[in-house]
Amino acid sequence: MSGFNLFRRVSQAPTNPHKAEPPGEVFDVASLYEGPAETGEARTEAAPALDEKLRQAYFWIVNNAIISPHYDVEFDVTRAARFRVDAHGRLTLPSEQSYSSYVLLPLLTFATRSKCLFIGGPGRGKTASAVLMGVLAGYPVREVRRAMQHGHPQMTVADLLGNPLPADLAQAQRMEDIRIAWRQWLGMRVKIIDEYNRIPTRTQSALLTVMGDNYAELLNHIYECPPAAWYLTANDDQGGGTYQVIEALRDRIDVIVQALSFNPRFLGELLLRVESGARPEELMPPEILFDEAEITAMGRAIRAVPLPPALRRRIEFFASQFELMPQAGSQFEYRTKDTARLAGADWQQLVAADTGRDRLQDVGCQTRNGLSVRNLMTLLVFSKALAWFRGNGEVTLVDVRQILPFVLKDKLIPDLDAPFFALPENAALRTDRIAWLRNLFDLSNAEYDRLQLDADDPASALSAEFAAGLDGLEESEVRRRLQRIEQQVKALSESGKLYGPQYDDLLLLKYLHQRYTNYLAWLRSR
Repeated sequence: MSGFNLFRRVSQAPTNPHKAEPPGEVFDVASLYEGPAETGEARTEAAPALDEKLRQAYFWIVNNAIISPHYDVEFDVTRAARFRVDAHGRLTLPSEQSYSSYVLLPLLTFATRSKCLFIGGPGRGKTASAVLMGVLAGYPVREVRRAMQHGHPQMTVADLLGNPLPADLAQAQRMEDIRIAWRQWLGMRVKIIDEYNRIPTRTQSALLTVMGDNYAELLNHIYECPPAAWYLTANDDQGGGTYQVIEALRDRIDVIVQALSFNPRFLGELLLRVESGARPEELMPPEILFDEAEITAMGRAIRAVPLPPALRRRIEFFASQFELMPQAGSQFEYRTKDTARLAGADWQQLVAADTGRDRLQDVGCQTRNGLSVRNLMTLLVFSKALAWFRGNGEVTLVDVRQILPFVLKDKLIPDLDAPFFALPENAALRTDRIAWLRNLFDLSNAEYDRLQLDADDPASALSAEFAAGLDGLEESEVRRRLQRIEQQVKALSESGKLYGPQYDDLLLLKYLHQRYTNYLAWLRSR
């Protein structure tokens, strides 16, 4: 029985102690919620704040359930001890509380009701990790396992969603008269799809509707699904399997986390489970389970975490790097990689024609595509979630740096023929997508600092001026602003080389010019 008690224990010590913030105008996420909504039942006065409760869940899972001693989400690395272990590898010992992505990312998915893909070889614990997330939402283990959808080559839409009642099929005169026996999993707050890349293409389309639009449709009947956290598993993230995963379904996945190999030095943990007969998913302490009201409150608190304007500008600069492909179009707005993709153009031929930029220094030349609106929204949500999980009052640069690779892992596609990957020191980045994406962000920030955009960013200044509003502007002031925009366009155009951030600045300036032009025409018509 002692083994079971060991698994059920939750530490009472603060998981991440913070000094109390002084009173005043300091933003405090904790003030946005006081725990679960009132239900009429007595509430424990000592109940932890939700971010503390989620951290308790993290440490219980990482210490008792998922054996993951890989602390790859590192913080305060500037003061960390570093050791070079071979010609290409370096071990870092972070000086601040760091985390295992394999446990942290699923928990942030749970808190934000997003979609997480577990990848890794068979037997790495992907399905077990997903089951833990279902138990964390308060469902019994048996119910979570029965509701899990197992992908297989014969899976039909009816297998996934439900079946019409046979008696209704025989007697109904109209489609509306046919009742549907919907699958139980559609109504759960945690949804698990095991080996989703073994599902036939037609059934994938039905799954896409549930994932993307939160409803299921069968024989003109609609089932509205509640908001949920999604967990999918696959043996790889290349879209393969029994069936190729459709692109739209892959795009709905918010984060990808890899199940790293088991470290045999922790074999004693496995031995304890064998000897005690303990199954961690059946022993999760009730103190760390979340009800629906708490999950909703977590989502509100996470969305309320502020992201400073200066940090947002750095994210904008990073996102601007990748879409430009000058040789893909003649009209300015269509000079993008997406234009080339939609036209089915030969990639190598387009790259060979790109002679205006330094392809080694331009980070945009390392990718075959740019970022979508969905990618950027996911990055913002998970950056806020990580800052909230760490107990911080606002998102910091290091939060974005650590979360970005897991959000963009299969979204930014590397061009492995780019000059950057030909350098011997970058050889490992051809396969290590996490390190490559983090390096991309670092290179972007270094360029941002070199250009001193925090101190001198004319396009941002003109945009902020416009954002203040047009009410009451006289014609003379509008003309002065139009002239300043044209002068800035001229300055950017005379550089001779066009890079992604300058391309987006020019499009912004054209937008501002058009808005002022329309306003000027309105003034004249009065």
